[in-house]
Amino acid sequence: MKNKYLIIMVLLSIFGMTNALAEPSAGTEWTEPKTGMAFVWVPSGCFQMGGTDWSFGTPLHKVCVKGFWMGKYEVTQAQYEKVVGTNPSKHISLLNPVESVGWEDAARFSVRMSESTSTKVKLPSEAEWEYACRAGRAQGKYCGSNDNLNYLAWYDANSGHQSRPVGSLAANDWGLYDMSGNVWEWVQDCWHDSFQGAPADGSVWKGGECPTRVVRGGSWCNESSYARAGFRYGNEPEGGECSGFRVARTLP
Repeated sequence: MKNKYLIIMVLLSIFGMTNALAEPSAGTEWTEPKTGMAFVWVPSGCFQMGGTDWSFGTPLHKVCVKGFWMGKYEVTQAQYEKVVGTNPSKHISLLNPVESVGWEDAARFSVRMSESTSTKVKLPSEAEWEYACRAGRAQGKYCGSNDNLNYLAWYDANSGHQSRPVGSLAANDWGLYDMSGNVWEWVQDCWHDSFQGAPADGSVWKGGECPTRVVRGGSWCNESSYARAGFRYGNEPEGGECSGFRVARTLP
């Protein structure tokens, strides 16, 4: 029996399947015990990144991403306050996403959470963010399996002009909430005004206009078009009232 198992593993290795078998299934959840932050497994895979509706989203290009853990929700005010000790939000509600945070604030949170827990976290790369948003839906319109935006996103027409509790609308196919709408989400990447020359392995794209950072997903204060899966925007690093973030777990 032992020899049979070894033969199977060798064959799987030859065909490049060993890592896939070792991964959790898509949507598997894990919770960091100290902060209570929930993460969802995003499986390894390839996708077409970008969107033809916006010049900033072209050219469409193939990206292959290694599996990783993505925050199930945007970082809440309660979680931010627990890690950092302050709450910069203008619309105070601990179950709402933290907002009015700049890129440096989001990066600092990642460092402090990593230092205070046994889990290292980071801002996702832009490619990781879009891959997680699409959840295998190729060129879906929004970050969910339903193209009725009221079903899955808070934006200017339904938000009441403020952020809303995380997870109160529908998740996408991998169990991630508010990837479209609620607050803009900072990613690690520097801004580039097209995808010409973008990395194809899901890594952070450096260079470009690093004083300007990428935000994705739209927000409660923007119209529906900003919530599209392929829409990207370069924002000044200090952010604004509608800026928030989620984190990804860094694997060993």
